[in-house]
Amino acid sequence: MSRASTDILVVGGGPVGLAVAIEARLAGREVVVVEPRTAPIDKACGEGLMPGALAGLHRLGVDPAGHALTGISYRDRRRHVDHLFVTGPGRGVRRTTLHEALYARSIDLGVEHVRARADRISQSPDGVRAAGVAARFLIGCDGLHSTIRRAAGLAVAPRGARDRRRFGLRRHFRVAAWTDLVEVHWGAGVEAYVTPVADDTVGVALLGPAGVDYMDALATFPEIRARLRGTEPLGPVRGAGPLQQRSRRRVAGRIRLVGDASGYVDALTGEGLSVGLAQARAAVATLDDGPEAYERAWARATRDYRLLTSGLVRWATSPGRAAIVPVAARVPPLYGAIVERLAR
Repeated sequence: MSRASTDILVVGGGPVGLAVAIEARLAGREVVVVEPRTAPIDKACGEGLMPGALAGLHRLGVDPAGHALTGISYRDRRRHVDHLFVTGPGRGVRRTTLHEALYARSIDLGVEHVRARADRISQSPDGVRAAGVAARFLIGCDGLHSTIRRAAGLAVAPRGARDRRRFGLRRHFRVAAWTDLVEVHWGAGVEAYVTPVADDTVGVALLGPAGVDYMDALATFPEIRARLRGTEPLGPVRGAGPLQQRSRRRVAGRIRLVGDASGYVDALTGEGLSVGLAQARAAVATLDDGPEAYERAWARATRDYRLLTSGLVRWATSPGRAAIVPVAARVPPLYGAIVERLAR
């Protein structure tokens, strides 16, 4: 039976929620994680950990197994441009492997896990209650379609044309890894992200508009099609989206939003976990400093991601989309600077 009260109640037991729980325990706080699904939890994800994300996990005492990543390659049918990380390697890690490693670390640190849904929350000046647990603070880490964001009155209605919304799809294939780079293949309306996650397993994620058929879209990338010919798909196609989500604020009384629940732009730059880990650290560090302290820390932690990703998505959904790889090839220093900023 879970305790009736705690210091911090984390709603959402995905990687970012577990990172918050680990941060809380490292800070000496009691924490309960509420999550209805059993570990490990899988979802559509590019699975490429940038060097900054890997360093952030190591700081938490987490070192998931995977495949070393040395850089990023932007590719189309005519050209490619590669950039090697200068701050150290990244790592391709299956989502389930990452989740298992974070979950195990949280258990080692004494995090309590409650299998339940936090469908309703109540709040007073002194605390918050959800899923039968009272806490001084509630940290919502329940993803793109956050129940906590809506319940706290922090959700913002989508804006812009429905036909510009972007979705993600991912599948694994049993095949020898042919690269140590994250390959970003640029198609007419869809990008394909190839990430080796083990010596014999490669994940291929697609980002594009609603209604994309995974196998049909994959067939439009001849280089990937040739690499995967005759290979064995591992598991089903998983999807997520729409990717862009907004929140009016990240704080409502004693509630904080962290990770995708706090707002999300796009998976195009692969920064999701890096930004989520930074938010997790900031949320725990500022709990007793008042709501504006976390708002400021969140803005600092996400500024580069929001500006750069928003600009790239506008470009990717514009008539100038086809110029992205040629421009990267013509101006390697600019491309390298973008990659290194993302990798931090």
